[in-house]
Amino acid sequence: MKKINFKIQALANGLDVIMAPIIGTKAVTVLIIFGTGSKFENQKNSGISHFLEHLLFKGTKKRPNTLAIAGKLDEIGAEYNAFTSKEYTGYWIKAEADQLNLVLDVLSDIILNSKFSKEEIDREKDVIIEELNMYLDNPIFYIEDLFEQCLYGDTPAGRDTIGTKETILKLNRKQILDYVKTQYSADQATICLAGKVNPLAIQSVNKYFNKLLKRNYHGKLKTKDEQDQPQLNLFYKQTDQAHLSLGVRTSAYAHQDELTTKIISIILGGSMSSRLFIKLRERNGLAYYVRTHNEPYTDSGYLTTQAGVHSDKLEQAIKIILNEYKILTTEYIDKTELNRVKQCLIGRTALYLESSDNMANWYARQMILFKEQNRQEEILTPEKYYARIKKINVQEINEVAKKIFVNNKLNLAIIGPYKKKEGFKKILKFD
Repeated sequence: MKKINFKIQALANGLDVIMAPIIGTKAVTVLIIFGTGSKFENQKNSGISHFLEHLLFKGTKKRPNTLAIAGKLDEIGAEYNAFTSKEYTGYWIKAEADQLNLVLDVLSDIILNSKFSKEEIDREKDVIIEELNMYLDNPIFYIEDLFEQCLYGDTPAGRDTIGTKETILKLNRKQILDYVKTQYSADQATICLAGKVNPLAIQSVNKYFNKLLKRNYHGKLKTKDEQDQPQLNLFYKQTDQAHLSLGVRTSAYAHQDELTTKIISIILGGSMSSRLFIKLRERNGLAYYVRTHNEPYTDSGYLTTQAGVHSDKLEQAIKIILNEYKILTTEYIDKTELNRVKQCLIGRTALYLESSDNMANWYARQMILFKEQNRQEEILTPEKYYARIKKINVQEINEVAKKIFVNNKLNLAIIGPYKKKEGFKKILKFD
C-alpha cells in the first residue's frame, strides 16, 4: 500500500482533524484521542479515565445500550475498541470506507451523547474490578506498574491507570460528568482518518463533531522526575518464578535523546538476537521471556528490562543486566550491529503502519502529545522518522548510555518470594 502526504485542518471548535490517506486499501479508521489519562487524576478519582472509557460503550440517547452500539458496528463487520494510558485516551472504529458516515455517527454519538446511567456505572464497577484482578494475577503485566511505582511513588504518574478497588467502588455519576466536562475538550483532542480517505470527508467530520465543546480544561500535575539514589520496590508473592523490571530514568517524549534511547533498548532486549535475550536465555538459560523497552512520557521517561527467572537465580540475572548496561557506557557498539538494529526498527515500523488503525494512531498520538507539551513540533511522516533513525551513530549511543546508566538513576521492581531488601540493595549498582 502506498501512503501519501497527510493534512491537518482545524474545525471551528478547535478540534484538529488529520487526514492520512493510504492508496490501495478499502478500509478507513477513525480515531479520536483526548489529551487526558491517569496522570490527570487525583487520589480520590484514581481510575476514572479508564472507567469512563468503558462507560462510553454503555448507551446513548439514540442507541440506548451496549447491544445497540456494538450490534450496529458488528453489522458492517467493523473493528472497534478504546484505550487509556497515563497521558491520553482514544476511541477508534475501523470499517469498509463506504461506511464512513455510519462510523462517524456512532463514534460522535458515544462521545457526545452517552447517558452514564447509575445502573451501568454500578454494574461496570464489578467488570473493572475483575479486570484489575486479572492484572494483579498476571505478573508479566503487573511488574511494569510496580516499576512505575518505584519511579514515581504515590503520585498520578506512579499510580496504576486502572485505579484501585477502593477508588473504583467509590466513583459516582457526578464525578464522571464533571470529568467529562473538564477533560473531553475539543481543543485538547485530535481526530485522525486513515486509510481510504476522500479529502471531502472533512465536511462529514465537521457535521458529526462540531458540537464537541471547548472546556475549562484541567491539565496534569508535573511529574517529579528526580532521584539521588537507587530505588527498590518488592512485591511479595510465593512463586517459583520471580519477575523483575530493572531500569533507569531517561528522556521525555520528543527530547533529542529519545530516539537514541529507543535504539539502545532494542540493542539490549528488543529482539531475539538482542544482547540480553542471548545472555539471559540462550547462554545462561535463566529466562523464557526477556524484553527491554523505553517509555517516553511528555515530562519524563524510562528504559527497563523485564524478565521472569527462577527465584534462586534472580541475583545472577540482575548482575547480567547491569553488566550489559555498563558495557554500552565503556565500549562503542560495532557499526554492523548498530545498522542491523536500526534496520530492525525501520522494518518493524513499516510493518506496523501497514494497517489504517496503526497509521491513525501514529499521527494522532504525535499531535496530542505535542499539545500536552505546548510545543509546535513537526509531525513526522514515517519517511522522516526513518531518516532520523539512520542518522544515529555509535558516538551518540555511547553518549546517551553514559547519561542514563548511572547509579542514582537505577530502579528495580520485583515480584517473588522476597521480603528483605538489603541483599538487593547491595547489588543494585554499577561496579
